[in-house]
Amino acid sequence: MREKKIQPLGNKIVVQRQEAKTTKGGILLPETAKEKPREGKVIAVGPGRMDDKGKQHPVELKVGDQILFSSYAGTEFKTADQEYLILSEEDVLAIVN
Repeated sequence: MREKKIQPLGNKIVVQRQEAKTTKGGILLPETAKEKPREGKVIAVGPGRMDDKGKQHPVELKVGDQILFSSYAGTEFKTADQEYLILSEEDVLAIVN
């Protein structure tokens, strides 16, 4: 079965979260207690938002950017083997270089 391609609309972006980093302390936490990472890679970018005059303002991010985003931002969804997040451009705090 072929993987579906996701094309976000407006100023939305699709992000693949980075794997959570483990600590060296040896403390084991259940999956439900672990905080989800707030860093990820941009997988797809929408065309940008339209202003009141009908002018399109492109998204500043591009596919492949590593970003930091707000804790409770976006909508999560899963495919057969991956978990993604759809965010508004405004939810992105920074690009990581």
